[in-house]
Amino acid sequence: MATTNDIKNGTVLNLDGQLWNVIEFQHVKPGKGGAFVRTKLRNVLSGKVVDKTFNAGTKIDTATVDRRDFQYLYKDGADFVFMDTDTYDQITVAGETVGNAANFMLENQTVLIALHEGNPLYVELPPSVTLEITYTEPGLQGDRSSAGTKPATVETGYEIQVPLFLETGTKVKVDTRDGGYLGRVND
Repeated sequence: MATTNDIKNGTVLNLDGQLWNVIEFQHVKPGKGGAFVRTKLRNVLSGKVVDKTFNAGTKIDTATVDRRDFQYLYKDGADFVFMDTDTYDQITVAGETVGNAANFMLENQTVLIALHEGNPLYVELPPSVTLEITYTEPGLQGDRSSAGTKPATVETGYEIQVPLFLETGTKVKVDTRDGGYLGRVND
């Protein structure tokens, strides 16, 4: 058991039998009344975000979550197979647990997987990844303005919006949080 004073970003709380990840927290000491902790929590399984307020010093139940590096090996039907980089043990993670991260994962890429009692909770990617454009319409001569974008398919099969001047075979940096184009990568 911990208290609300131990809350930090990334802490996983066990509230009413569900696991919640702390996204933001703020200790508040109003001029009148007792202190409290205002938090923004994300449900680990559903992804739902809620605001919750705790009185200062309240006992809370923290869940032990083990975050370890895994190497993405291959897709097996709807599931994904990963290998622990320390023990070389392989685990299979359901497609629902991987979620949108599947749009940005390449084979042999290292990802962070959070485990609770041996069960994978979520897959965490770095903030950005480098992917190669496998198909996009050719840009027309004179399309050099920064305003226009066009769809481009990257090597994972995901479609992103890129500037008009980019061509097939170009490596680009992609934001893993929203799938946005961040820039061209020069080899």
